[in-house]
Amino acid sequence: MTSVKEFRIETEATAEELGRGAFVFTDDYSVFDWGKMPDQIPRKGASLCTMGAFNFELLESEGVPTHYRGVVENGDVVALADASHPPWEMAIDLTQVPDLPHEGREYDYDSYHEAAGENYLIPLEIVFRNRVPVGSSLRRRTEPADHGLAFGSWPEEAVDLDEPIVEFSTKYEEGDRYLTREEADSIAGKAAIEDLESLAREVNRIVTEQADSAGLVHQDGKIECCYYRGELRVADVVGTFDENRFSYEGTQLSKEVLRQYHKRTQPDWVRAVNAAKAEAKQANVADWKSLCDEEPEPLSESVLETASDLYCAGANAYTGRELFDAPPLSSAIGAVQRL
Repeated sequence: MTSVKEFRIETEATAEELGRGAFVFTDDYSVFDWGKMPDQIPRKGASLCTMGAFNFELLESEGVPTHYRGVVENGDVVALADASHPPWEMAIDLTQVPDLPHEGREYDYDSYHEAAGENYLIPLEIVFRNRVPVGSSLRRRTEPADHGLAFGSWPEEAVDLDEPIVEFSTKYEEGDRYLTREEADSIAGKAAIEDLESLAREVNRIVTEQADSAGLVHQDGKIECCYYRGELRVADVVGTFDENRFSYEGTQLSKEVLRQYHKRTQPDWVRAVNAAKAEAKQANVADWKSLCDEEPEPLSESVLETASDLYCAGANAYTGRELFDAPPLSSAIGAVQRL
């Protein structure tokens, strides 16, 4: 289903009923939409599964419906607190994911929804932003006035927002594409765009408050949702260091660390990726990766160890539980700063 976690089906979803299955988290990682990179980050999968389970249980306690059922240990589905070790597998309810036909970059969402009925994964990502950092795509695509901000142009420094900005982007297209509200409403099908926005804001509030209690700053993130008989449920995984951006004492605590490291150490590959995406867009070709003439290089063992400690120490700090044998977060962050 994704480049960093596997998908197990126990019972198929139907037009009328949810199915059952599981996510199996791996130590793979992906940056710049490349897919599986040439090496793995030890314990990354367990840290993401742990944070995802923690957040789903937190959302459920606040009355937010989700597709989460528990974590899997020795074949049994249990709450995170009842697991004897950090889990790798998460049990979930399944919804339908119809095919999305396309010709080049033209996608047939009408066909998707004809097959979807009353039980489907909404083909959108709902993005929320609490901060607009330097280099954010939001600065290239919009002006401050578009969001009710009192700047004539974007300041040179990062902008902390009093009210989160919510945007919508495509989920199943070959390259992510930000949408107007009208486009997003059409792609959402029977799900109301206002309800999706409200749900995203509530998830953002809950994750932001949890991060704040752990001394972390929650900068931005996203949710995916399923529609089941008129109800919206939060799907995929929520509030991890891959889905969201956090910082600690001014240093990134997210997959952004790996993105920036590749920019510094493998600039030719990053430039080739950007060029391939631009060429594919101009040629109306969905598969940009086939146009890229560079491959990423593996990371050194020391970098992988630093990334592993970052994920595990961050998960310990965010959940408030010593689930992983990892250095204090301040030490893990110090190692990141020295990369």
